[in-house]
Amino acid sequence: MTNRKNLRIDPDRLWDSLMEMAKIGPGIAGGNNRQTLTDEDAEGRALFQTWCEAAGMTMGVDTMGNMFATRPGEDPDALPVYMGSHLDTQPTGGKYDGVLGVLGGLEAVRTMNDLNVKTKHPIVVANWTNEEGTRFAPAMLASGVFAGKHTQDWAYDREDAEGLKFGDELKRIDWVGDEEVGARKMHAMFELHIEQGPILEAEGKDIGVVTHGQGLNWLEVTITGKESHTGSTPMHMRINAGRGLALITELVHEIAMRHQPNAVGAIGHIDVYPNSRNIIPGKVVCTVDFRSHLQEVIDAMIAEFDERAPKLCADIGVEMSWEMVGTFDPPAFDEGCVKAVRDAAEELGYSHMDIVSGAGHDACWINEIYPTAMIMCPCVDGLSHNEAEDISKEWAAAGTDVLLHAVLETAEIVE
Repeated sequence: MTNRKNLRIDPDRLWDSLMEMAKIGPGIAGGNNRQTLTDEDAEGRALFQTWCEAAGMTMGVDTMGNMFATRPGEDPDALPVYMGSHLDTQPTGGKYDGVLGVLGGLEAVRTMNDLNVKTKHPIVVANWTNEEGTRFAPAMLASGVFAGKHTQDWAYDREDAEGLKFGDELKRIDWVGDEEVGARKMHAMFELHIEQGPILEAEGKDIGVVTHGQGLNWLEVTITGKESHTGSTPMHMRINAGRGLALITELVHEIAMRHQPNAVGAIGHIDVYPNSRNIIPGKVVCTVDFRSHLQEVIDAMIAEFDERAPKLCADIGVEMSWEMVGTFDPPAFDEGCVKAVRDAAEELGYSHMDIVSGAGHDACWINEIYPTAMIMCPCVDGLSHNEAEDISKEWAAAGTDVLLHAVLETAEIVE
C-alpha cells in the first residue's frame, strides 16, 4: 500500500517551471505583463502544452480557449478531478498569481508519474482564459461562460481599450478550440492560489483552507450639492457635495468595522463634478463596495448605510441617492472538498487555518456547478497585482503538496 505521507512534489522542479514561465511576457520591474489573448499569452500557452504533453497528458481546448490537459484514470467511466487556475496576468502583474495554480497542477501530475501513482478518476489540469479581466472585462470570463453565467456570443463581443474584440483576438492567436464550452463534466475541482492578502503570513500559517469566497454588492451613490466659487462663497452658505463624499467615506469604513470579522467596505471609483480647483463640487458620483462571505452581513451593512447616509447628507444640506449596480453572491465551497484540503494539510504536518478568499477566482464560478475547493499559500506582505509580488519556494511547495494530496484523496489511488 502506498504510504501517502511520502508523496511529495519536487520543489526545485516546480520553482524552475515558475521561473521559466515568468520569462514570457516580462514586466518592467521584475514581474509579468502577459495579458490575455496577447502574443505573450499564446507563447505561455504553447509552453504549458509542451510541458503537459511531455508529462503524458493529452490537451483539449474549448471554444473560449480554456485548456484542459488530461492524465487518464483507471476507470474509463469515472469523472475527472480537475486542478488549475490561469496563466494570464495583470499589465503589471506578478509571477505567481494564477500561474502557481496551473503549474502546481502540472507538478502534481509529474509527481504522480515519478512515483507511478495510478488513480481511479482521470486528472485534468486547466488553464482558464481571461481570469484577470484586465483587458476584456469582466474577470473570470471564460470560466463564467463554462458555468453558464455568460453566453459565448456576449463574451466574444467584449472589447478592450482599443476596440479589439475578445473573439477576434482569440482567433488571431490561434487558440480557438473545437470543444463546446461547458460540455465537460467534473467529479471535483481544486484551485491552488496565492492568498493575495496578508493574513497567512501574519498568522505564520503555511496553508489557507478556503471555506468561502466573498460576495459583494456595489452601490452607485450620487451626492448633489451646488456649484459655487471656492473663494467668494462664505463657509456657512456652501452646499458642498465633496463634504458629503467625505462623510460617506467615513461612514462606509465605520459600518464595515462594525461587522467584523471578514467584512470589508470602501469607496473605490469617484467622479467629482465639475472637478475644477476653484469650484465647490456640485455633484459627486461614487461606488460603495461592501463585501463579506455571508450574505446576511452584506445585507445588514447595506441596510445601515441606507438608514444613516441620507441623514448625514441632509444635515449638511446636500441630497443623496443610491442604486445597486453590481452583485456577486458569496460562494461556500464544497464541504467534502474543503475537508480533503484540511485533511491533507494535517496529514503532511503543515500549519493551516480556515480563510475566506477576498478576491474572485475561477473556482467561484465552477463551484456553482461542481464540487470545488481552494488552497492558498502566503505571499509576502499580502502583495499581489503588483510586479513586486513574491512567495517563497517553501510556500509554493507546501501548497502544491496539499493540492497533490487533496486531489489523490478525491481521485482515489489505485494500488
